[in-house]
Amino acid sequence: MAKIHFRSYNPNQIVLFPQRIDENIPSDDPVRILNAMVDSFDLSSFHKLYKESGRSAYHPRMMLKAVLYAYMNNIYSCRKIEKSLLRDIHFIWLAGYEKPDYRTINRFRNRVKDEINGIFTQIVLILASKGFISLDVEYVDGTKIESKANKYTFVWRKNVERNRARLLEKIRILLQQIDDVVAQENACIENTATEFTPSMLTDMISELKASLENVPTASDKEEKKTKRQKAKQINLLESHCKKLAEYNRHMRILGKRNSYSKTDPDATFMHMKEDPMGNGQLKPGYNLQIGTENQFMLDFGLYPNPTDTLTLIPFENSFHERYNRFPLEGVADSGYGSEENYSFMEENGIEAYVKYNFFHKEQRADKYVTNPFKQENLYYNKEKDYYVCPMGQHMKRTGVRHYKTESGYIAESAAYRAARCEGCPLRCMCFSSKSPGRTIEVNHRLKEYKQKARERLTSEKGIRHRGQRCIEPEAVFGQIKYDMGYKRFRHFGKDKVTMDFAFFAIAFNIKKMCAKIKNEKMTDKNYQNIRVA
Repeated sequence: MAKIHFRSYNPNQIVLFPQRIDENIPSDDPVRILNAMVDSFDLSSFHKLYKESGRSAYHPRMMLKAVLYAYMNNIYSCRKIEKSLLRDIHFIWLAGYEKPDYRTINRFRNRVKDEINGIFTQIVLILASKGFISLDVEYVDGTKIESKANKYTFVWRKNVERNRARLLEKIRILLQQIDDVVAQENACIENTATEFTPSMLTDMISELKASLENVPTASDKEEKKTKRQKAKQINLLESHCKKLAEYNRHMRILGKRNSYSKTDPDATFMHMKEDPMGNGQLKPGYNLQIGTENQFMLDFGLYPNPTDTLTLIPFENSFHERYNRFPLEGVADSGYGSEENYSFMEENGIEAYVKYNFFHKEQRADKYVTNPFKQENLYYNKEKDYYVCPMGQHMKRTGVRHYKTESGYIAESAAYRAARCEGCPLRCMCFSSKSPGRTIEVNHRLKEYKQKARERLTSEKGIRHRGQRCIEPEAVFGQIKYDMGYKRFRHFGKDKVTMDFAFFAIAFNIKKMCAKIKNEKMTDKNYQNIRVA
């Protein structure tokens, strides 16, 4: 009978691993590409963060490699990174068998939170130098990502303003009840435009307490009762003062926002795409804006406002700060189509392929396009500045209205009115107002910008950009949230959230580059000696 033979097995042997642990790591493995890229980074900005004296710190290049490789493998917890540095052969080789604990890893991330943004810029420049991107076209879009804050820690502007107004009224009534000269003088403030402030009330309370202490000792029951009542009113005024200071603090934190979270004051309550309850519940989060090209992230930014319209200008300025120029072409959906944004892009030489509201409706031959009573379909005589209604009546300009947007931009609209519409057989289809003549309001500058955008978007290049936009930022968001599991921030405060996403964005771009290298079957020498352009 043949004897069964097995390979020798002894986990306690002296030499269990090979002399070079990277022998088991393929030459085209992403960890080798990451190692080569981080070696090419300029980390001089990191060195100034360390002290010359004291115990020697872990090398920042090693720490950066470990954190980025963890993010590339969907590992975002410092404790899990610590375990990987002891268990995973890729982490062990990358870190040179250094064993920083989770506290050290977390301190490193927080230490470089201001400098990590520069590393992201370096990786984008490397991608541009290697031909993966051109930095000439930027596809912009936004998504909401939930904050770490609890969803029940909300503070609403309307509630604060309403309760603050009630409190001020209570203070005025209370001061009128206090029969003291100081209080009566300050109670007269309600007749002026000045409001009570916590410092003003604190001074008033100090004077009231001093006047109460100077009152002689009460001799009868009625005087004692009066003194106790004054002391009680002063204590109540103190509690009102504290509450007013709290409301003022809420208003300072809110700024121009309508809400914020108590545990993460930088987070704003927004509607999220992920709504498991199906009730449209608002949750604390940030509006993440990204610019992509060839599905690489060119830039990113976190904003407190839920709508995308007000984010485009600061986002493009961020692009300029990174690369000292604007992109030649900007592509975005209708959420960014405003007069202010079109004007900004035109002034800075950005060819805007940005949709506007009802762009898609205009492309369909339906009632919206063929309706002769719609303002957009009325004939306009530019030379004599009048519109013509469907019955042929001239609608002359009656005035101009200027209004300021939320960001401070001044827009202008002109009003046109028909002289008489009584007895018109088409009036019931033209307008429903009870006024004698129809009035329309037209923003001519916005109308011109829309016409230019329409011509670009319907051109051959515009159609190509519109098709590409659907698979640029949208695909990246899908990869961020579902492939890499980055659905919620893990830190409090915008500075730390930005730091964490900067690490993620660097890892995302390197991971994307590794995938493209693998798909294109590039040779080793194309990436082993990468240097910043």
